[in-house]
Amino acid sequence: MAVYAPPSPIYGISAVALIVAAFALPIFTLFVKNKRFYDSYAVAFGVFALIVATLIMHDVLVRGAPILYPFGGWPPPLGIVYEVDLFGAVIGLLIASVMLMIIIYSVWYTEGLSGYEWYYTLLLGLEAGMLGVVYTGDVFNLFVMLEVTAISAYGLVAFYRGRAQAVEAAMKYAIIGAAVTTVYFIATVFIYASYQTLHMAGIALRNYGFYHETFPWIASHTLLIFFGNPMLSACIALALSLWAFTYKAALFPNHFWLPDAHPEAPAPVSAALSGLVVKVGVYATARFLYTMFGMGSSELLNHPIAHGIPAPRTMFLIALGVLGAVSAIVGAVMMGVQRDVKRLLAYSTVNHVGFMFMAIAVGVQGAPQTAVALALAAMVFHMINHSIGKSMLFMSTGVMIKARGTRDIDELVGVGRALPVAGIATVIGALNLLGVPPFAGFLSKYLLYQAFLDVGMPYLAVLVVVASALSLLGYAKLIYVAVAKGSKEVAKVKESPLAAGVLIILAAATVVLFAVYPSILRTFFSNVANQLIDPRSYMISYFSTMYRMWIAVATGG
Repeated sequence: MAVYAPPSPIYGISAVALIVAAFALPIFTLFVKNKRFYDSYAVAFGVFALIVATLIMHDVLVRGAPILYPFGGWPPPLGIVYEVDLFGAVIGLLIASVMLMIIIYSVWYTEGLSGYEWYYTLLLGLEAGMLGVVYTGDVFNLFVMLEVTAISAYGLVAFYRGRAQAVEAAMKYAIIGAAVTTVYFIATVFIYASYQTLHMAGIALRNYGFYHETFPWIASHTLLIFFGNPMLSACIALALSLWAFTYKAALFPNHFWLPDAHPEAPAPVSAALSGLVVKVGVYATARFLYTMFGMGSSELLNHPIAHGIPAPRTMFLIALGVLGAVSAIVGAVMMGVQRDVKRLLAYSTVNHVGFMFMAIAVGVQGAPQTAVALALAAMVFHMINHSIGKSMLFMSTGVMIKARGTRDIDELVGVGRALPVAGIATVIGALNLLGVPPFAGFLSKYLLYQAFLDVGMPYLAVLVVVASALSLLGYAKLIYVAVAKGSKEVAKVKESPLAAGVLIILAAATVVLFAVYPSILRTFFSNVANQLIDPRSYMISYFSTMYRMWIAVATGG
């Protein structure tokens, strides 16, 4: 038997290195006062994170299976493991790519601001937490990384601590957020009490009944069963987890923190919150409902409660689908009545998160697997398109806000003409999110529409069209007032090359993704969705690594 060869530390180093870098940065304030040092420091680690995320994506593609890294060399289930499949790899690459753009933009944005060293500390911490969420294969480590993400976000929202509104928004976000993560911690207690493991693949192995025939030893690991009922115990754990994730994702009615947090946070922080942080909640929801408690887990949540009463997992999905639909409509309607440009964009995020949860919800019992795969592929693609488009919009409007000193849309009349790159980026970002070709947002919305028809849920397809039409009022108002409408009062303002460069890259990405989707990305996103629906490779990678590590321990190899 082959001796166990430990995987490359590169698989687990990104989040840890960023956390170390974030906590080490304040030490330099004792003897380094030059802002360029901190700018370079943050950019360097942003580049490092992108390189690592790219290498992880490459290895997952080359191996054709998830990669697993046990921290400290502790074999599962004793130690924490990072397990990265295509879904985690692509979202990790998205986070690293967009965060690098945000960091570069921040170099310009923080000019003249005090406290930039703490700003970069929190920004690197935010990236570390998000990467940890998408790379971890452990539900308790997910709790830890959610806390790292949340604490960094609270501090960034309150960056302008001299403003009462900023402190109020951060406190509201933090107090409810602390309660939410506590609820998720309680969910992990239920999970461990029921499954005797905190590893996602281990939980999935126990839920998928057909694996008992493949791995007979699992059959002896019966649930401890809280309340004497395995279904009830699993339902409680999943219900608590999903409630926490919907808050992180800003899904209606847990969206209330987002419109308050955005206006008071710096523009690049708003870009990170809407473009990336909310995706953490979407990611975790999909991971739980498909990898851990998926369509093929026959023994617990997919077992009908009684005649005429659907399985618990189906009821969870129906509830999320309803909330997603309401979120899409509410977000679109609220966009049209906003005067604060950042609140308008915040409600746009609520709208798009609704589309993502509608896609997750199609995997009910009996749904055609091909249609579910199309919906999940569309969801992942829309996560990417929304991240790019929304980050671009917050940064382009951030340039306008900084030039005019106001967030009131009516006071931004014509500023997009004086700042042509920011103005064009605003138009492209809005059209991308609205779903207009030739921008990638059109394709992901079209795929969502097609998937809902294929799965036999035409009402969801109609809702995509209706919600998009309702959101047109908000986007059109922004484009007309800030870009199309002329004003004699607008003076010529010089645009920052750094900010303009970031906006050009993001704008180009929306067109490139549209162009390459038919030839390259269609098959890729289909593979991502199929791995989510059928997590056998996720479970096999975990089990085979655990087996080989324990053999190595037993034989001294």
